[in-house]
Amino acid sequence: MNFAREMGSLNSELRVRDIGEQQLLERLHRYCPAQIIGDDAAVLPTHPDRLLVVTTDMLVDGVHFSVGSATPKIYTTSPTDVGWRAAAANLSDLAAMGATPLGITVALGLPPATPVRWIEELYEGMTDCLNRYQTPILGGDLCRSPVLTVSITALGEVLPERQILRSLAQVGDVIVVTGVHGASRAGLELLLNPAWGKDLSPEAHNELKRSHQRPIPRLDVPPLIWRIDPSARVAGMDSSDGLADAVLQICRASGVGARLRHDRLPIPPVLEQTQFLSETELLNWALYGGEDFELVLCLPSAIAEALVAQVGGGAAIVGQIISERSVFLEDTQGQRIDPPLSLDRGFQHFG
Repeated sequence: MNFAREMGSLNSELRVRDIGEQQLLERLHRYCPAQIIGDDAAVLPTHPDRLLVVTTDMLVDGVHFSVGSATPKIYTTSPTDVGWRAAAANLSDLAAMGATPLGITVALGLPPATPVRWIEELYEGMTDCLNRYQTPILGGDLCRSPVLTVSITALGEVLPERQILRSLAQVGDVIVVTGVHGASRAGLELLLNPAWGKDLSPEAHNELKRSHQRPIPRLDVPPLIWRIDPSARVAGMDSSDGLADAVLQICRASGVGARLRHDRLPIPPVLEQTQFLSETELLNWALYGGEDFELVLCLPSAIAEALVAQVGGGAAIVGQIISERSVFLEDTQGQRIDPPLSLDRGFQHFG
């Protein structure tokens, strides 16, 4: 093989930045079994009446959090919060599949100058979150790296008939979200720009920051569904990449479309009362802000109404699944609001 020719060929190839996250994922899907990939986690049959659920999530310094670079003792994100968020993100993926967590493994890529205490506090944050759900850390790996990276693989189990899959939405289903959206985006804004929201009360500041730093995975929701109807058919995923992203991904996997009611989107009351965000900004944060870690579910209306009543706390029916393969907002009169929702408007790696 001519090495120079090979390198020249590579240099003329497409780069990740040229195609973006979604097209890269489509290319990589060809290397995986079609029946396994496509949801928040892989499902593997390992027991006669249980399925093993596996999910992996990675957090990278400078992308998902910041440990600061000017002085090692100054951090824009505390290590305990990084640990909590890392654990919560993986538990949220299990919840999105209807699964019960069994444990996690943790792989760390560490610059040699990383303070040991930072790593210990990272694990304290992870265990603070995991202990709420009786979920152990099962082991992991360490590696030298130029960038601090936290990669977690979470294991769970689910009954075969109680899997929540993106591909199960049917025309006529209603769309439920399990809590408010936009709070995490507002919390991030406060952390990055402390002067923003100066008219908010200290309690509101803390509430919004906590929404971003310490999200709660909605493992409480699937058991409520099965109590309402043990044989319920449920499509869904979590909203870690945004409410709009979740609805769009479900519709794409199910071959359907959706209409969402503009006035039913659950926005945090503290943001609705502010004077420094326009209605358009509020809407964008709710739809595309991301990292609220709620569940977005599609299910029959009777089950949905009972579920919303039991979940409370911002849970709402926000729309309906339709046959037309488009996802859009409509006003109180049923008129479409342009433009339709799009994956391109949310956060995309390499976008």
